[in-house]
Amino acid sequence: MNTILLIEDEPAIADNVVYALKTEGFDTEWVRLGGQGIRKLREQPIQLVILDVGLPDGNGFEFCKQIREFSDVPVIFLTARSDEVDRVVGLEIGADDYVVKPFSPRELCARVKVVLRRASRPVAGVEAPASNSPDSAFRFVLDRAANRVHYCDVPLTLTKSEYMILTLLMKSPERVFSRAQIMERVWEQPGMSQERVVDTHIKALRAKLHTVTPESDPIETHRGFGYSLRGSVVEL
Repeated sequence: MNTILLIEDEPAIADNVVYALKTEGFDTEWVRLGGQGIRKLREQPIQLVILDVGLPDGNGFEFCKQIREFSDVPVIFLTARSDEVDRVVGLEIGADDYVVKPFSPRELCARVKVVLRRASRPVAGVEAPASNSPDSAFRFVLDRAANRVHYCDVPLTLTKSEYMILTLLMKSPERVFSRAQIMERVWEQPGMSQERVVDTHIKALRAKLHTVTPESDPIETHRGFGYSLRGSVVEL
């Protein structure tokens, strides 16, 4: 059974997260302080850490740096900060995902599953068994200088919004982005749009990808949560 370590000082949040994770079949260890979490990681096998950024005994970013000194365990940040700079900092120091409070425990569980699935895949340079699945052939190449995306060696003709949505999904393959998150990062005035607009653009994107691989769809729908992208990504 996968053991999740939750480092969160607010009991109300922790209780909801622990309950949701246990409902999904995860064994969960909960501690309130970063120092306690570091000791837990050193003492027992942990498959994933959910780490609050604001803790009484220190900053979650600093604790993540300490974790990375001795472990590559996947880390998901919980934080009340929604600034893009904070998100980027968290990901750059080694986090695998970033969830902003308030959040749905169900969404967090979905993200935990995605991160664990991604972490279980073979790392680069390690030979893996051949796969006959069409999904194993998905390959995206992002040419930022030309603002162009190639999919399975075919250049895509995209609108500005389609390009921004696709490149957002390409930044974190397998990560689930909610409609609200996509709107916030793609549209300059997301409040002026409807979330259904995201679905419309995703449908248009799928149609263009379908012309390249009619048998498969690299964009995965997570009902009630959002969308994620399957496949390998190369950036030029």
